Amino acid sequence: MFSKKKTTTSIDKDQLELLENAQKRIKQKKRLYIHFIFFLIGSVFLILANTVLGIGKEVTLFGKEWFLFAILIWLFFLIYHMFNVFITNKFMGKAWEQKQMEKLVSKQEARIKKMKTKLIKEENLLETSTSKNSSLESPKKTILTIIVAAAENNAIGKENKLIWHLSDDLKRFKTLTNGHHIIMGRKTFESFPKPLPNRTHVVITRQKDYKAPEGVIVVHSLTDAIDASRHDSQPFIIGGGEIYKQAMNIADRIELTRVHESFEADAFFPEIDPTVWRETTKIRHHKDDKHHYDFSFVTYNRVD
Repeated sequence: MFSKKKTTTSIDKDQLELLENAQKRIKQKKRLYIHFIFFLIGSVFLILANTVLGIGKEVTLFGKEWFLFAILIWLFFLIYHMFNVFITNKFMGKAWEQKQMEKLVSKQEARIKKMKTKLIKEENLLETSTSKNSSLESPKKTILTIIVAAAENNAIGKENKLIWHLSDDLKRFKTLTNGHHIIMGRKTFESFPKPLPNRTHVVITRQKDYKAPEGVIVVHSLTDAIDASRHDSQPFIIGGGEIYKQAMNIADRIELTRVHESFEADAFFPEIDPTVWRETTKIRHHKDDKHHYDFSFVTYNRVD
């Protein structure tokens, strides 16, 4: 408790580094001095060994005594040692390395700054371009489309099956719905042998535990089905009769294949009110070898 506290001297990092470098230089010069002494002694010994003791007196290189070449080679290593101590370590030592590093870092910082400035300019140009385009373009509207094949008496099916087979109608259905969501009731879905390729199936059913294949979306109302298809620019409603009836009040377009014949059926398409729907295109097809009935492709759009 009565002992005196030892005073400690604090040396900062820079001072410590200078001391370490000074010690290192002293060791380098000391080694060079020892090398020089050994060179002198070694040279005298080689001369005496050859001239006095006669060691290798008969050995000559290019007409000269061998010890001259040994001394010259040793002298080369001594000069190289001197160069490292007085030139390389003095002018290309730690201070030189630090200076080169600072230059490199400075160049890299300038380059990064230049790149950042360029990126900021490009971002500003992109934002300006995007804002201009968004102000010019109107937001895309989802077009909810009913697609159906119906007879003159609006018959669409019997016992959950199609009443006719029209090759061009099936091709049109595939072309229009390809890559889109197709919304349907459970019975319509179960009439397929398997889900149709390259389409997203949205099945409406009251059954809470209805099991569907992977990738098929199951919902419990038409509203939920439309919400599930909200990212599709043109989802299609493909049946059956009750789903068509509900969709007539909210759909934007009807793609109708009108079969010019009447049939017995248990499922029917609603009447198309001409005050609500305007016919925009109609293409007539006559019966042939592949089609047993006349039919027309008709497009209706809702009156604004």
